Amino acid sequence: MKTAPTLHTERLILRTFRLEDASDVKQLAWNPNVASTTDVIEYPYRDGLAEKLIRRWGNCFIKEEGPNFAVTLRSDGTLIGNVDLFIRRYLPHNDAFISYWIGEPYWNCGYCTEAAKVVIRYGFRECDLDQILAYHFKRNPASGRVLQKIGMRYWDYFPNDTKHWGKWEDQIGYTLSKNEYEEL
Repeated sequence: MKTAPTLHTERLILRTFRLEDASDVKQLAWNPNVASTTDVIEYPYRDGLAEKLIRRWGNCFIKEEGPNFAVTLRSDGTLIGNVDLFIRRYLPHNDAFISYWIGEPYWNCGYCTEAAKVVIRYGFRECDLDQILAYHFKRNPASGRVLQKIGMRYWDYFPNDTKHWGKWEDQIGYTLSKNEYEEL
């Protein structure tokens, strides 16, 4: 089966998810403090959902919709989160959205920024993207700081943009073009 490449940083290894990761995904992602920060994770957790997500994430790469990387610690292989690119091949644009989540025990360590940087580089260099975009919930400014640290710039404010857990959420958009990336 075709899998995403493995990416390396100073402290992390980003690799394809494996079914053996399901219990770690369940433990990390279905923490309400993590799940509430993204519209990608369903909450409350349903049995078998982690396995279903891991299969779907693998199929995304096979269908050329983009990679979903398991973020692991280089020191011992511990799974700590996810960073993905959703490549919009169905549009005339050559762009993608980046999204991520990191398990709460690993917050405020710079892991998300480190992982997102290498995925941005992969997107521009290996996927030949012209632009990468991202959203974060307004009530989650830490996610916005990650986007700023990786060089993304404010794009637009989207009030009441998406319904999450029965409540309308404001989102803030960021963007980074290939030209801007090359100037960083």
